[in-house]
Amino acid sequence: MKITSKLYTALIFIFLFAPILVLLVFSFNEAKSLSVFSGFSLKWYQELFHDENTLESVKNTLILAVAATVISTVMGTAAAVGIHKLKNRWYRMAVNTVTNIPMINPDIITGISMMLVFVFVGRLFGASTSLNFWTMLIAHVTFCLPYVIFQVLPKLQQMERDLTEAAMDLGCTPFRAFLKVTMPEILPGIITGAIMAFTLSLDDFVISYFTSGNDFQTLPIRIYGMTKKTVTPKMYALATIIFFVTLTLLLLNNFVESGEDKRWRELKKQRKIRLKRSEQS
Repeated sequence: MKITSKLYTALIFIFLFAPILVLLVFSFNEAKSLSVFSGFSLKWYQELFHDENTLESVKNTLILAVAATVISTVMGTAAAVGIHKLKNRWYRMAVNTVTNIPMINPDIITGISMMLVFVFVGRLFGASTSLNFWTMLIAHVTFCLPYVIFQVLPKLQQMERDLTEAAMDLGCTPFRAFLKVTMPEILPGIITGAIMAFTLSLDDFVISYFTSGNDFQTLPIRIYGMTKKTVTPKMYALATIIFFVTLTLLLLNNFVESGEDKRWRELKKQRKIRLKRSEQS
């Protein structure tokens, strides 16, 4: 039984990572062939970094991802604090359900509906073009926001409510109490939410495709346009770089979460020790 389970796990990993391995190998292929590896070379990486259109798309993607991450992280953290403070259980459930909609809604439905809204509003105000960088930014913030909220909410629920109240009793204003007490407790959730928001914004294609204008092209849209022509290893080199960037963010996210889990276990251990001491005394 153990051999079967190990074999099954190995097959799953091969199925998942074999395409990525092929992509990594052929990004260093000297020839243009996508089936025969003729020798190691950095030729396609050099061509990639001389492709001005692709580099412009990379710059646009990073600007959009950073802007969407900052805005969604700030708004998501504030929204999570507000949801956490709701007293009415049913009202909180309704807000959580509405927050879930961008996550469970198909991307193509979200993209088309937002495109129609932007076009309608643009024509209403007589704009010459309805879709541009700002429409993409609004769309990216919309689908990144729930991920930040649901990363911060559990940290708020784990936190003791008395800490903030105690800080305010000692003279802190609500905002200062949030910065001094609440923020350090929920910071791992904020970082995890920000990483998720950045990753989602970085590789989004469907929603970006429907909400982008002619003057602003992101990297996924650029890659989609390149696939309509002859596929070259230059795309493999580009995908390899994206893969390692995403892998780095994933490792950072796991590092933050493991550190938070360790800290939480230590706090629980200290509370048990204090509880035993109080019972003995």
